[in-house]
Amino acid sequence: MAETLFCLDTKNYRDGQALFRGERNQEYYCGDFWIEDGSAIDVRAERRAVGPCSIILLKSSARQFFRRTRRHIRDDATDLSVLWFVKRGRLVFSDQAGSRTAAPGDFIVTRSMSPFLIECQPDAEAMHEVLHVTVPTHILRGFLATDIASALFLPGDRREVAIAQKILTSVFRDEELLSDASARTLVDAALTIVGHAIRAEEAGAPARQTVADRRLVDVLRFIEVHLSDPNLSTSMVAKGCGISPRYLSFLLRLRGTSFSELVWEQRLEKARLWLSSSQPRDISISEIAYGVGFKSPAHFSRMFKRVFAVNPREFRTCAPEDAVQQDYARYTSEGQLLQ
Repeated sequence: MAETLFCLDTKNYRDGQALFRGERNQEYYCGDFWIEDGSAIDVRAERRAVGPCSIILLKSSARQFFRRTRRHIRDDATDLSVLWFVKRGRLVFSDQAGSRTAAPGDFIVTRSMSPFLIECQPDAEAMHEVLHVTVPTHILRGFLATDIASALFLPGDRREVAIAQKILTSVFRDEELLSDASARTLVDAALTIVGHAIRAEEAGAPARQTVADRRLVDVLRFIEVHLSDPNLSTSMVAKGCGISPRYLSFLLRLRGTSFSELVWEQRLEKARLWLSSSQPRDISISEIAYGVGFKSPAHFSRMFKRVFAVNPREFRTCAPEDAVQQDYARYTSEGQLLQ
């Protein structure tokens, strides 16, 4: 359930510098915070903590400012990124590269290790509202392809941004019916979607998809859906996708693989994950072998050991995960997965 981080009005707004980080200075990072003088001041920030992240809804009827300087960075080296989803009003971000304004629907990522000034401007109805998420930068890096030096802007027409905002808003409003694990999974999903949006924006408009591209998507989907069928074959896939076996081989060559290599790679990887997440008393190795499409446990064991250097039983009990991953990457890159 959300808790009040700070609440400011005409009586205490001059104390905002001491209050904006919460009672125990548990949020954000050091900086200068102030509110413009006015006859109507109502600023409220509510917070929902999810693991190391916080989802904060900030509503204000007054203009606010937050400044982070080199001095603040020297005094407080907390490397924190903030994802801003602007709902009402405008958010103006300024740094040494200039100023940019985010309107309702726009999205910004800022980082604490570079100086900046943020101005939150109410709209014509004297209301500013923004949902923002504080994320340790070392965690955010796991969802982004590139590092953000100072700030990053995305326009409001990115559908992924709107979906991520809906997910985070749902977690924020949850009455603690979600478990902590589920809440963290949803936040991770939102960060993943944001990462996709950033990569798409950096890549520019996607190239027009060719007929071969669309056919290949159909083929890969059919294979994944029917992966557990031991009778999966090129003729089965070709018929299911409405193409010839010869054209199927051509499409897979475009992807740099063959039918057998693709199928065995996927089956062995799913088996590896299944072995990692299950206990012998819950499911046997034979059941896993059949579950991912192998016709016999013996064949499964031989293939598994060829790729991961240990048999399934050894892997389940003591195989180092990083070493197994390295062997898997080596075998798949060298095309040594054979039927």
